[in-house]
Amino acid sequence: MQYLIKTVLSVLIILGATALGRRFPSAAGLIGVMPLTGALVLVWMYWDNRGNPEVMQGFARGAVWGILPSLLFFIVALLCFKRQMPLAVVLAASFGAWMAGAFVHQWLLK
Repeated sequence: MQYLIKTVLSVLIILGATALGRRFPSAAGLIGVMPLTGALVLVWMYWDNRGNPEVMQGFARGAVWGILPSLLFFIVALLCFKRQMPLAVVLAASFGAWMAGAFVHQWLLK
């Protein structure tokens, strides 16, 4: 049941942001990266780990530093869209930048 609640709530947020994006793209962008997603994961992790402080601190630390690779993703996407590149190229370049940042992220947090 808990898995179903997690899935339904997560899907509703994504669909809501997508629907809002038709009329207000920048608002959908804000929702897409807002702490709501992080808060949901925080709640699910808390429940799954019974509030284990070490797990929760590790999650929070990873999230704080994880902002940097996510920022790289959107900076690359913005630059690619400004150059009117196709979506497939934008996503490939953005995920490539994110992945490079994520590798550095994981290396630094070890």
